[in-house]
Amino acid sequence: MSAAEPSGTPSVRSEVGRLRTVLLHRPGNELRRVTPGTMDELLFDELLWVEEAQREHDAFADVLCGAGVQVRYVEEMLADVVADPAAAAAVVARHVTDTTCGPQAVERVRELVLSGDPMQLVEHLIGGVTLEEVGDLDGLVAAASAPTELVLAPLPNLVFTRDSSAWIGEGVVLSPMNRAVRRRETDLLRTVYREHPDLAGAPIWFGDEPQDQLQASFEGGDLLVVGERGLAIGLSERTTPAGVETLAARLFEAGVVDRVLAVDLPKVRAAMHLDTVVTQVDVDAFITYPAMTSSVRCFAVVPGASGGVHVSDAEGLVPGLAWAAGIDRARAIEPALGSIRAEREQWNDANNTLAIGPGEVVAYERNAATNEILDAAGITVHTIPSAELPRGRGGPRCMSCPVLRDPVEV
Repeated sequence: MSAAEPSGTPSVRSEVGRLRTVLLHRPGNELRRVTPGTMDELLFDELLWVEEAQREHDAFADVLCGAGVQVRYVEEMLADVVADPAAAAAVVARHVTDTTCGPQAVERVRELVLSGDPMQLVEHLIGGVTLEEVGDLDGLVAAASAPTELVLAPLPNLVFTRDSSAWIGEGVVLSPMNRAVRRRETDLLRTVYREHPDLAGAPIWFGDEPQDQLQASFEGGDLLVVGERGLAIGLSERTTPAGVETLAARLFEAGVVDRVLAVDLPKVRAAMHLDTVVTQVDVDAFITYPAMTSSVRCFAVVPGASGGVHVSDAEGLVPGLAWAAGIDRARAIEPALGSIRAEREQWNDANNTLAIGPGEVVAYERNAATNEILDAAGITVHTIPSAELPRGRGGPRCMSCPVLRDPVEV
């Protein structure tokens, strides 16, 4: 595949402006580490056929490149950073610690991870390390564990690059992840944003603190940049009210946005993040899943008179989205309530579309009914193969972190 040339300074002021640069992670060995015994711990419902998932992900990247989008990969940018030995040693020291693999093993594991070239180092950080890969060890960890036990956990959810970081305006949010098994993902993205020459220097609005200093959690799948001055953020099973309030207060203080719609989602797996039930597909249009969104409570969050935030009840989801987007009226594109097909397709992330321009989205081909609804509403749908990737419970939006979009006219 080929990628477009870099096209400008990072900036995301909408969900639907023409997409110019996006950050992806091609699934790899980390998914081969997911087993029937570890999939619950690693937040997977099913085991993926990795080679097919890679082919589907490559097809996704090809669609983006064909639309003129510059595709950047987390693993390649991280490899650029750790080509510097000092940077490599620092990131490995943060990820391979006494508490991740035991004090008796820590030096040996670090030596293994640091022994390869930069891309091999990154593959170890993402794919994990087993005891048998390290070799004979003393210590309780080795004595009490099978050779295939992991001494450095894999990061199979890294394919969902939207969760660990998200751009708002000319800065980025680094997600304090709700689940401990995902927190190392954020550190790897923090390393890229702080140290890669193409991104270093951008403001970090939230999440630059070490995870152990943060009680609130916030994940990028709950964030929709619905307008130049407004956001919609889900209060989900992964994002806490304290996390949303903290982010909103910082963005207000920095003058980045001036209104936030907080959407109180059901705390269930099927509505894990806001973008699993709502995404924006045009300047004035959103695809929604009414079985989850018809009765949600919404809050209008604005700057407080003397700093901080002020909160009031919002009229409802769709009027609230219009308010946050700064438009007079929003239209909802939605399947019929009670539809069995809609329920099946929502489980396979039918609403998790990635807009590559106003009225133009990428979606999974398997969600035919939803794609027909979008087409009937005047939305151009580019479909991608989807036999394996949906088993990870994430769609095209989950798998992409836009870094640069063109402005849109409202």
